Amino acid sequence: MFTYEKRLQYPIKIAHPNPKLAQIVLTQYGGPDGELGASLRYLSQRYSMPYGEVQGLLTDIGTEELGHLEMIGTLVHQLMRNATVEEIERSGAAAYFVDHTAGIYPQSAGGTPWSAAGMQSTGDAIADLTEDMAAEQKARKTYDNILRLSDDPDVNDVIRFLREREIVHYQRFGEALRIVTERQDQRNIYATNPSFDRN
Repeated sequence: MFTYEKRLQYPIKIAHPNPKLAQIVLTQYGGPDGELGASLRYLSQRYSMPYGEVQGLLTDIGTEELGHLEMIGTLVHQLMRNATVEEIERSGAAAYFVDHTAGIYPQSAGGTPWSAAGMQSTGDAIADLTEDMAAEQKARKTYDNILRLSDDPDVNDVIRFLREREIVHYQRFGEALRIVTERQDQRNIYATNPSFDRN
């Protein structure tokens, strides 16, 4: 069971609307390396994880990613909510505005709607944790790119916080991968797999 605390993990207060920047940041809501995919990936992978402490880690990080999704949604909303129609047109956000006004819709910065096709839950602990480490690095890289494009200190403060959390998650998944690898090496699962190998 999750418990919802009615505050963001990190405070967000954007002083100036910027629909162009909102479109860029939106990719971390529903883009290929965004928080929606991360949260669902980890919360789905936990069911087949054979080790309790790693299952707990997947639950903890997956839940935190839901909080990050909420932060990105808040950031995008605050960047869009007080923008004038002229600002929206000049920014190139008119197509998004027509469909969603200032609502938050899971899509990439390029406009592609979110899809579960970009994430995986294989049931293999090593494959899943390796993917999780790669996912955290891709998210960190996306935050790096947002920082390169943003000159808003209010936005950059939040993005830097989220970027740091991606690094921590990467490190925690690396620790989990070492635990899983050591335990599976002890069982010698790579030497033979009785389900497939003969002799």
